Amino acid sequence: MKIKQLSLFLENKPGHLLAIAQTLADANINIITLSLADTEQFGIVRLIIRDWERAKTVLEKVGFVTNVCDVIAVKVSDAPGGLAQLLAIVSGVVNIEYMYAFPAHCDKDAIMVFRFSDADKAITALEAAGISSLSATDIF
Repeated sequence: MKIKQLSLFLENKPGHLLAIAQTLADANINIITLSLADTEQFGIVRLIIRDWERAKTVLEKVGFVTNVCDVIAVKVSDAPGGLAQLLAIVSGVVNIEYMYAFPAHCDKDAIMVFRFSDADKAITALEAAGISSLSATDIF
């Protein structure tokens, strides 16, 4: 199951991340999870939001450039070796472009969000190993 993620580029300057958070807060839009990667001059903030379409509209209305892509959320055993077991399934099948942890658990498992080079191939490999990706309903 694929989940929509918003990505925004922002200058690496004080207050720019606040502007995104405040814009969403003013529109009463909750951020479910986010990841921030930066370089010296710019950053990429990746957001998972329940109402991503409205968030995209609100952010673009105030001048942010947004991109929407598909990511996959997967339960990972919250024990030593849990991530290694999952990575062994997709290793050699697809490239992991990036990943980040979800701030909540599902049952007793951790949740990881992945951006794969080929989401469909990753889902097929995971399902063949008996691992289902989580839907938006599962994580919201």
